[in-house]
This record gives sequence, C-alpha cells and structure tokens, in this order.
Amino acid sequence: MIRLARMGAKKAPCYRVVVIEKARARDGSFLEIVGQYNPRTKPASVHLNSERIRYWIGKGAKPSAIVRRLIEKHPAPAPAA
Repeated sequence: MIRLARMGAKKAPCYRVVVIEKARARDGSFLEIVGQYNPRTKPASVHLNSERIRYWIGKGAKPSAIVRRLIEKHPAPAPAA
C-alpha cells in the first residue's frame, strides 16, 4: 500500500509518502519513501517520485485515497524527448 506516514512536531505535521505493508502501523517500518507532502506551506508542497510510484502500483500496491488525490493533482512531468 502507498500511504502517508506522519512526521514533524506536535501541531506541525509533515508527511512522507511511503510504500508499506497494509497491516503495519501508520508510522511503522516501510519498504520505501516515494515522496513527501507538507500541508503547512502556502501552497502545500508535494514532491513525488512518480517513476517509483508507477513501479509499485505495477507490483500491486494500492494508493490510499489521499495519496491518489495527490498523484492526480501533481502529475509527473512529461519525459524529455
């Protein structure tokens, strides 16, 4: 599963986008970090490694609803020809 893992201080959250087994805890050990999301900046900053996200989705990982929205709002740039 691809979902958010909370980082940051109390009342100042920032998140990592991680690939993790579904049964693991939200902030448990993960397989790979594939991005980060900081909702406290104006506008919110999102950095995603779309190549690795596509790889994991190809392997059967399902993104959470929030991660799916982040992927849709911040599509990968087109590859240079």
